[in-house]
Amino acid sequence: MSWPLVFFFGGLNSLMAFVGGFEAHLFSGMALKTALSVVLGIAGVAMLFPEKEAPKAATSRFGYWNIIEGDNRYVVNLWLAVPLTLATGFFSGMVGISGGSFLVPLMVVGCGVPMRTAVGTATAMLSATAFTGFTGNALHGGFDPVLAVPCGAVAIVGGLLGGKIALKTKPKKLKSISGIITIIAAIIMMVNALVGK
Repeated sequence: MSWPLVFFFGGLNSLMAFVGGFEAHLFSGMALKTALSVVLGIAGVAMLFPEKEAPKAATSRFGYWNIIEGDNRYVVNLWLAVPLTLATGFFSGMVGISGGSFLVPLMVVGCGVPMRTAVGTATAMLSATAFTGFTGNALHGGFDPVLAVPCGAVAIVGGLLGGKIALKTKPKKLKSISGIITIIAAIIMMVNALVGK
């Protein structure tokens, strides 16, 4: 896990998740599902691209952030990371997800962060992003406790099991599995949107 990345990505993502959640009531269910499926598809395909080599050479150019943690060095291209993180936060809040599906590919493919570090970093900030998106949605009545409580309980169990499995899985394989599952989720969501459910 990288604390500088947690605060950077998490802060921007959480801010825009609130805005997206607050504005979600302006869009139809079909529009929200379509937006989610497109963004998930892009994130899934990005996960299938080869990981950038790390460590990277430090750069002193404006708009690039050099992070050194132990033996790891990340060079975050702020021109790419900031707008994508803001967009990710907005769409995450708008469609009611935490955004990890988008942030992990952004960190791995866009910033050269190792897969395990990206997963740990995304996990550390998900609760803040989910909470701000929830708050924005809840202000317009977008909360159903009868549905939320059982789904939340299942998600907690799944997260605990998934975390244990992830620690035993090779990073490259984990990245491919994550990409394929995200693409499948995108296809299911698009079909769901098209048939009007």
